[in-house]
Amino acid sequence: METAEGSKPKKKDKWEIAQVLLEPVGGLLTALAVAALGFFGSRIIERQQRFDSNFRLYSELMSKREESESSLRKDMFKSIIDSFLKPGMQNSSLDAQLLNIELLAYNFHESLNLKPLFLQLEKSILALKNGPEKSAQFDRLERLAREVTRKQMLSLEEAGDKFDRQIDLDSLKNSPGGLVLDEDSLTVDNITRLFRIVVLEADRVTKNIKVRLEVRTLSDPLAGDSTPNIIEFWISFFDFPQIDNTRLSHDQRCAIVMTNFDEQSVDLSVLAFPGSHASLREKPYFDEIINNLREKNQ
Repeated sequence: METAEGSKPKKKDKWEIAQVLLEPVGGLLTALAVAALGFFGSRIIERQQRFDSNFRLYSELMSKREESESSLRKDMFKSIIDSFLKPGMQNSSLDAQLLNIELLAYNFHESLNLKPLFLQLEKSILALKNGPEKSAQFDRLERLAREVTRKQMLSLEEAGDKFDRQIDLDSLKNSPGGLVLDEDSLTVDNITRLFRIVVLEADRVTKNIKVRLEVRTLSDPLAGDSTPNIIEFWISFFDFPQIDNTRLSHDQRCAIVMTNFDEQSVDLSVLAFPGSHASLREKPYFDEIINNLREKNQ
């Protein structure tokens, strides 16, 4: 019988050898992973902190810039509007009044209804004797109105829809019941409406036209066909679409814009657009806000 002392030692298999060899390697890899995680984690945290710091700095700079611009615009507005309201304004030169309304129009046309000032200046210009100065000042006032209209139309067309029509003034003269223009539809936010325009009168001196607008909703996700909305109003170069528009359902607006008026014809553009793109003074009704939120949730 062999004693325990004389027994041969048991050989280690390959898995045990691998375990012996890999244990220190595993520890090393674990240490490297922890070090790498700490290094890259600190880099990410540092980068995020730097981003947050830059964002706060940028926000502060933009806030100060907005405050500065608001203060400047407030002072500018007060100075210009005082020049129209103070006593003796009618005695100031038309050139000075035109310059003031240009400053107002180019800086505040989205938030102010400037039509009364345009009409007042137009009245003052028409009261002048016929001559080169009268023609030049009237053209200057009309160019200003067209430029404001052009800027507002570019903004509204991006968010809405439009079509153009031309009025033949001779045909209008021979249409005692009014000249009916071709109907067309506009679609905004999946709501399609049919627009029908009847031209009733035209004033060649002041370049105004009177129209009857009929708007019928053709497709509405929340309602069926509706009876048409019918309104009558005058249009001139001084009716700016962001300000002078018609309120529709679902916080939408429509506007008719006069883009040209000559001896033979008048060019019109009909726009439909969301109420969010109307002037800053236009606020949606409370029920419209609720309906918009309900539609978005659906």
